[in-house]
Amino acid sequence: MAMTSPTRLAPGDSAPDFALLTDAGETLSLKELRGRKVVLYAYPKAMTPGCTKQACDFRDSLASLQAAGYEVVGISPDSPTALAKFRDRDAITFPLVSDPDKAVLTAYGAYGEKQSYGRTITGVIRSTFVIDEEGRIERALYNVKATGHVAKLRRDLGLD
Repeated sequence: MAMTSPTRLAPGDSAPDFALLTDAGETLSLKELRGRKVVLYAYPKAMTPGCTKQACDFRDSLASLQAAGYEVVGISPDSPTALAKFRDRDAITFPLVSDPDKAVLTAYGAYGEKQSYGRTITGVIRSTFVIDEEGRIERALYNVKATGHVAKLRRDLGLD
């Protein structure tokens, strides 16, 4: 059976709620972050070159994002143990959440068919979601690049 492309979120949509384990072994839910703006970014695999670059870019921009009222959360299918290793190795200073069954990634349209080196594969679609204080999607960016994405996001949010 052929897979259909995932449902994509659009500005104004309600952000799908979640309660997932973090790199620290605690549960983080989107409801806990209500009243704050959230940058939720989906990445394929901890400790791979592109995902490390992207996480470090978010880490290096965290102070200015937080000063503008944004919380950053990374989401991947990695286990909390793998996420803790990633956090420790690269001094990641924001929560990383584990979605091993990919249900949340799928709800956000960040898991499904994608192109990789000319082949169609099923996996995490590198994506970023800006969620407003009421839990609505402000921006849904799919197929983003690992390198340069955070700088572009900062410009788009008017931070640079």
